[in-house]
Amino acid sequence: MKKKPIVRRMFLLFASSVLMAFNINTFVHAGGLIPGGFTGLSILLQDICLTYGGFHIPFTLVNYALNAAPAVICLKFVGKKFAFYSILVVALTSVLVDFMPRMFTDILQLHDILLCSIFGGLLHALSVSLALHAGASSGGTDFIAITISKKFRKDAWNQILIGNFIVLLITGFIFDFDKALYSVIFQFAATVALGVLYKAYQQMTLLIITNKPDEVYSTIKEISNHAATSFDGLGKYENKHRALVYSVVTSSEVKKLLPAIRKIDSEAFINVVKTEMIDGKFYQRDAN
Repeated sequence: MKKKPIVRRMFLLFASSVLMAFNINTFVHAGGLIPGGFTGLSILLQDICLTYGGFHIPFTLVNYALNAAPAVICLKFVGKKFAFYSILVVALTSVLVDFMPRMFTDILQLHDILLCSIFGGLLHALSVSLALHAGASSGGTDFIAITISKKFRKDAWNQILIGNFIVLLITGFIFDFDKALYSVIFQFAATVALGVLYKAYQQMTLLIITNKPDEVYSTIKEISNHAATSFDGLGKYENKHRALVYSVVTSSEVKKLLPAIRKIDSEAFINVVKTEMIDGKFYQRDAN
């Protein structure tokens, strides 16, 4: 591997960890929020031990323990490289949460819980997306979500959001529902923003009506490494022979394919449809 990609990857991983730890020690603590995933569960367990047990347990200890099993699952189904970089993010973030100064909360004067929920959720999504763009995740439920995406080719973020709501219901019963409900806003903002910032695991169906099916297929294969199926048809408007090229690619590849197809056939009619789930062989790029 060349030096430049390694430096870029490590920078993204470090930036992700710093942003995540900063977010926890500012927006999350200032608003008394419970973030999504095992990060939120770790904070909840810390709060329970402090409130009902009278003792403090390090965030690092709890987060490491909770991420152990998902890391093994990720290692088995996703790959060693992805799991290693993800574990690196979890390890660095956990240490930074315990040792990063919390003076930022006083400096920023964060007193509005709603603002903490919204901007904390956005910052959380940004930190997670940086990790994903580096070929890693922030651990915990992200391990599970990426594993599902890899194994079943299905977007699992909404299911993860439902799981987080269950944790928040427990938070509401143990502490108060104001804290839980504001945390729902935090998690919703994070989930929506992440869907915008990272699309690599979202599949899109391309339906292309063209006079140059072979050239279009070659372009799809070259850019995305995905195959395609061609159907012969009759364009009823002009009563001429046309071909329909069908292919499923990732959302991030669509932006590259559309202009490339236009160069081949400027008269092509292209329909892009979001794919909820696919069953069968589908090429998925490994982390580089």
